[in-house]
Amino acid sequence: MRERGREGIRPNIMNTLYCGDNLEVMRTLPEGSVDLIYLDPPFFSNRQYNVIWGDEAEKRSFEDRWEGGIESYISWMQDRLFEMRRILKETGSIYLHCDWHATHRLRVLMDDIFGEKNFRNEIIWHYRKWPTGKYQFQRNHDTILFYSKDNKNILNILYNPISERTLKRWKGAKQKAIFDKTGKRYARSEDKKTPGVPMDDVWDISIINASSKERWGYPTQKPEKLLERIILASSNEGDLVMDPFCGCGTTIAVAENLKRRWLGIEISYTACELMNQRLKTDCHAAEDSFEIIGMPTTIDDAKKLQPFDFQNWILRKCHAYASKRKTGDKGIDGFSFLHKYPIQVKQSEKIGRNVVDNFKSALDRKGGKTGFIVAFSFGSGAIGETARLNREEDYDIELVTVKQVLDGHTLTRTTVTSEK
Repeated sequence: MRERGREGIRPNIMNTLYCGDNLEVMRTLPEGSVDLIYLDPPFFSNRQYNVIWGDEAEKRSFEDRWEGGIESYISWMQDRLFEMRRILKETGSIYLHCDWHATHRLRVLMDDIFGEKNFRNEIIWHYRKWPTGKYQFQRNHDTILFYSKDNKNILNILYNPISERTLKRWKGAKQKAIFDKTGKRYARSEDKKTPGVPMDDVWDISIINASSKERWGYPTQKPEKLLERIILASSNEGDLVMDPFCGCGTTIAVAENLKRRWLGIEISYTACELMNQRLKTDCHAAEDSFEIIGMPTTIDDAKKLQPFDFQNWILRKCHAYASKRKTGDKGIDGFSFLHKYPIQVKQSEKIGRNVVDNFKSALDRKGGKTGFIVAFSFGSGAIGETARLNREEDYDIELVTVKQVLDGHTLTRTTVTSEK
């Protein structure tokens, strides 16, 4: 895996993961270069999710609320869908995953952009979950809008297996319908083996349960079987599959396993790290078989990260790991690998004395006196109090700047940082 900074964004379309805004990235891609697009954008649901990222059990809250209401959401989607149509090949297809909140508006939008004549299916993904609510029928499906770029789209017919009863009766032979003079219909067995029953537009596929081996802790993660069906139906080996809202990378993982080329885009640094790990562990992808472009490499990049992403980025750069948040561990974001010293990460300039005081309290609760605070810079109050604690109360607290981290500083030993 080759990693390139944000300044390295370029129209590379060979097994590449872009960390950045998908509209910005798609505008760099060549016209007519993608065979299949699957997108699972944030739903217009006004829900808040707690994301548990892998083994860290770190919780991140994010919202898919749109302050301007449905019109703002549709406008946001429209810009991106226009770019998706531009980069699709004439034989390409697009599958837009949505739910009841905005399906009706997205269907009209897709008709406008791709043309009503290129609408192929409204696929119903049906699943089971615990019942909720008492004033309506249980909502147990999502909708996937399937459109093509033109009327020349690739479609490999998929089949459901035939029932045991039919298999027993016809011995797996293909059946042909014939009609007598009265118009009565009969079934006749042929010499050919039947491939099964052609698949319809209602798909019964289970959601990912809590104990599933494919679960990566992402709240909106979709099952691999769902993506397998889409990719097998609308692409062939060697084709380019794109997911502009990658999440935890189910689309690119399935594409990798099905010998398709892939291109993923995700704005979250943490999610990109998750996909990097998934490609290597689940797909056994070689280190040099894919590239990640747009990862933060500079202080300016770091300042643009969301707080949760910044924290994970710092910990990774320091070869540290995130803590599991428990009652009484407030103020501790991670631990150094070597000695498991507590680490606090602040995405701020001129950190004050209050941060040092709070970190000292967190160390006291842990029963230790050694730890690290990482920030862009530290004020004189923080530096002075750290020096006093280290000198008079036998603490060993190190203040580490983001610049030091970028210069290769690892949190293995402590020396008090002087103000610059």
